[in-house]
Order: sequence, then C-alpha cells, then structure tokens
Amino acid sequence: MAHVDERTARRVAEEAREKAWRLPSFGKQLFLGDFRLDLIHPHPRPDEEDQGKGEEFLARLREFCETKVDPRVIEREARIPDDVIKGLKALGAFGMKIPEEYGGLGLSQVYYNKALMLAGSTHSALGALLSAHQSIGVPQPIKLFGTDRQKREFLPRCVNEISAFLLTEPDVGSDPARLRTTAVPDGDEYVIDGVKLWTTNGVIADLLVVMARVPKSEGHRGGITAFVVEAKSEGVTVENRNAFMGLRGIENGVTRLHQVRVPAANRVGEEGQGLKIALTTLNTGRLSLPAMCAGAAKWATMIAREWSRERVQWGRPVGEHEAVAAKISFIAATAYALEAMVDLSSALADDSRNDIRIEAALAKLYASEMACRVADELVQIRGGRGYETAESLAARGERGVPAEQLLRDLRINRIFEGSSEIMRLLIAREAVDTHLSVAGDIIDPDADLKAKAKAVGRAGGFYSTWFPTLLAGAGQRPGSYAGFGPLARHLRYVERSSRKLARSVFYAAGRWQGGLERRQGFLGRMVDIGAELFAMSAVCVRAKADDRPEAYELAEAFCAQARVRIGELFDRLWHNTDALDARLARRVMDGRYTWLEEGVLDPSIPGPWIAEPAPGPSRRKNVHHTVA
Repeated sequence: MAHVDERTARRVAEEAREKAWRLPSFGKQLFLGDFRLDLIHPHPRPDEEDQGKGEEFLARLREFCETKVDPRVIEREARIPDDVIKGLKALGAFGMKIPEEYGGLGLSQVYYNKALMLAGSTHSALGALLSAHQSIGVPQPIKLFGTDRQKREFLPRCVNEISAFLLTEPDVGSDPARLRTTAVPDGDEYVIDGVKLWTTNGVIADLLVVMARVPKSEGHRGGITAFVVEAKSEGVTVENRNAFMGLRGIENGVTRLHQVRVPAANRVGEEGQGLKIALTTLNTGRLSLPAMCAGAAKWATMIAREWSRERVQWGRPVGEHEAVAAKISFIAATAYALEAMVDLSSALADDSRNDIRIEAALAKLYASEMACRVADELVQIRGGRGYETAESLAARGERGVPAEQLLRDLRINRIFEGSSEIMRLLIAREAVDTHLSVAGDIIDPDADLKAKAKAVGRAGGFYSTWFPTLLAGAGQRPGSYAGFGPLARHLRYVERSSRKLARSVFYAAGRWQGGLERRQGFLGRMVDIGAELFAMSAVCVRAKADDRPEAYELAEAFCAQARVRIGELFDRLWHNTDALDARLARRVMDGRYTWLEEGVLDPSIPGPWIAEPAPGPSRRKNVHHTVA
C-alpha cells in the first residue's frame, strides 16, 4: 500500500469519529469546566427485573467457576479445557449480552460486567474469552448495526458459538488509514484478502467480524467496511497461535484470509462505515476491561489484607509498618474506586439517557493504569512470595497465591482495545471538541482569510460568555454538596478543579492553537486529571448510595490520594521535560548514542542451533505455528 501521510491518517480517523452529541455527557461537561453532578447523582440503579435476572445468573456462574474450573490447569496448559467452554455455553455465558428474543440472557451492562469480573477473577483467560466474543465480537455490532435478517441469523448462533474481531494487521495498529486487507466486490459477493494479527478468540472462533477496505468503483462508495465471515470458509487459515507474557489460555492468533468469498448480505452497515461501527461498538465494549481490572483490584485487596496480618516482621504484622500500610490503603481505596467507575459507567449505558463515550474511555484508561499499580504493590507486599509462581509456592507446601500472574495478566490492558497513549489522544480529541468546533477555521491551514475572519467572530462570541463561567462556582461555596457529608469537600474540589482544567485547556489552545494536537504530553496530563476527577465523582456518588461508614472511609482515602496525584499533574502541565525528551528521542533514533548499546548481546537473534518452540497447543486443525 502507498505511504499515507499524517494529514490523510488524521482525516480517516476523524471521519470515523461520532461528531454529534445528541445526549448529555458528564465527562464532556467536566472537561468544559461544568461539573454536572445531576447527570450521575442519584446513582442510577438497575430495575428489579434486571437485578433479579442478573443475580440469578451470577449465582450459577459462581457455582460453576468454583466447582468446574481449575485455574491452575488453564495456567499450566495455556488453554481453557473443552469441558469448561462447553459448561459456559450451557450456562448461557456466551449470550449474556444477546437479547432474550434471540435466545440470549439479555443481561444489563451492569450485570454483564459483574459476570466478567467474576469469571476474570477465576482466570483472566475466561474473562478474555467471554468479553472478546460479546464486547467486540459479532453480537455487539450486529445488535447495533445489523439488519433484521442479520440479527435473526447470527445472534441465536452467538449464544452457542464463539466469535472474534479482526481489525489489527502486522503493519497496522491504531492507524486505520494504512489498512491493507481488501474486500473486492464481485457480483453479490465480496472477495477478501489480507492478514490479521492478534485475533483474540480467532483461533477457535466460529464467526469473525472482519474489517476490510473496499476499493472505490462505480456503484461502490468504498472505504473500510465490516463483514461477518464464517471461520470455516475456504481460504481462512490460522497461521499462528500467539503466546504472551500473560493471559495464558487466550486463543489469540494470526489469521490469513485468501480469496475468501463473503455474501454481500454479510456486510454490516454500509460501505465505508467499518471504523465508525468499530468505534461505536467500543463505546460500551471497552467497559469489559475496567470490569476485570476492578475484579483484580478487589482480589488484590483480599490477598493484601490476609498476608499483611499473617506475615510478622520485627515483632509486628507487616501491615502495621507505615511503608506497607500505605500500599494496603492504596490497594483498597483504588479497588473501591475502580468498581465505582465501572458500575456508574455501566448504569449510565443501561439507562440510555447519556452519551458515555468519554466516561467509558476514561474508565478503560484509568482502570488499566491503576490496576497495574495495584498488582505491582501486591507483589511488593508479598515480597519473594509475590514474585514466585503459584505453582512453585504450592510445590513446596505453601498456599499458591498467583500474585505474579496478576501482574502479568493485567499488563495487556494498557495496550489492547486502545493503548493508554491512544486512549489519551482519543479522549483529548473529544474533550477539546467544543474548542475545535468554535475555532476550526482559525487553525485550519486550508481555510481562506474570509473563513478565518468569520471563525474569529464566532470564537469571540463563544469565549466571551463561556470563559467567565470558569472564574467562580459552587466549589468556592463552603455549604455546597452538603448532602454528601464529609465527602462534600472533595466534590467542591472536583468542581474547582474542573474549572481550572478548562482554563488550562483554554490557555493551551491560545498558546499553541493548531499545534495543540501535537502537544501529547500536555493532552495526556489533561486527560489524566479528568480521569482522576471522574473517579472522585464516581466514588463520592457510590459512597452516598452505599450509605455505610465503611464506604465513606474508603471514599475519603481515595479522594485524598487522588488529590495528591491531581496536584502533581496540574504542576506538570506547565513544568515538564517534554521538549527535552522529544529532542533526546530524535537523537536516539538518529543513532547518536549507539555507543551506549555496546557490551551487551541481543537475545532476539538466537544462534542457528536454537530451535524456535511452538507457542502451545491449539484446538483448530488448520493452525500452523509459523509467523505470517
């Protein structure tokens, strides 16, 4: 494929973005300095029917995981046993998000995420299996964009069959403009050719959602398009089952599609809508990752509590030493916060009265980052036993606590379904959408002088009324949010910080104008501040709903810790080493410091006598352990 320049790549991504804001968004207003507590408080709750249905399924899933699943086998053999997959199908676990009219369970987003939390705490590969199938696989895009015929045909199958999502390619990650896989129209069919990488569930899937580029031609608008493809189709081959640092048991591979014929009736949406379908699917699909991160943090809290009481050093339990106590406090408070964010975002998704694209993205970014810190602190608390594998601990007679596995398994969440760096840019784009809409032609290099003059007038009118609202607010009134008791001061802080953040973005836009989009360090910290503020808001609302002293204590600790982090982030908006780092990075890439690399060997270049091992067993007969 020809080289794609930066402007083209940005245009492709921008065209796929949902531009309209038809529903209110707490996250969007937060970045604008408008703290809309009314959008999340009182905390939305599932109705009695959804709650009853959800609790009944959770009870059955818990019993199954406790009695039928041995996570040690999954970890040791790097695969989920066939009888476990069959048992999950019998439970209906593959149809949690599928409406009852199509044979599914029709669970709410809240209870779907609770189920993923439970399954993922048993073994992370179980959560990955279920979420990849339902959050980004065939069910979600078909529910949102499928025709009635497609819903009748595919949704009942997805209750008992496994699906996968195929977007990433060996040379294409977060830059869809460079997508190479093609779908060439041929009568009432499309012929798909390409290679897809990191296809979670792809090794064992029955159905695939494939993103491919349709060439523009007479009668075809072309563009990246979504298709449902039968995995057993001629020309579909899994060329490698990939092995990873963590998530042992995940069925992730390299899939080649060679002259695969797909009926036009299997196209999801119109030609050119593929990226928009993918992004819309991810608006709620991303919540599966923070759900499992929250479950991991809750488990870490339990292990930290038990070990810190049991382990005695210098005459006292280690948890009574201040250095360890700080870690325990951080783990417990963060676990409460992550669950609060997931439950709130899920409830907002269920009530369909809010646009949650920013909230879901913030939850994914924040939970994946914080859960890794939680796991790292747990390993540190357990010391050598944290670094030792559960199998090794058990072999010498100790309890096999998989703390190191938790650290390995959680690390991927900062990468897939949008790396933390990409998530920050995605959220930043949404957060500054109002500013770009107001001042678009001012900073557009292609706009003429007349358009720029008009844009200046529009911008002046907007900012003359908007900016004064950032100077004072409820956060400066001592009696505000009194109904939240001791947490009221934290909500006042959130309100003040929201306005401060909006002022900072305004100053940055004025200073850098069109160059703001390249200030990724600034934008990343801006987003991180917003994530902390959203987490504080969710925690306070959750504690108010829980209405118990223990909840207020956890919320108080979390908010106090978050305020320290926010203060540091605000300081680093303007005092940082971004420019220095960029210069040094360019010099590193130019080879200025290659002398620094002398004196070491490169283990990625093995000698000719070393055989490359196969990454593990596979269920699919057409899997070849060779890299495409």
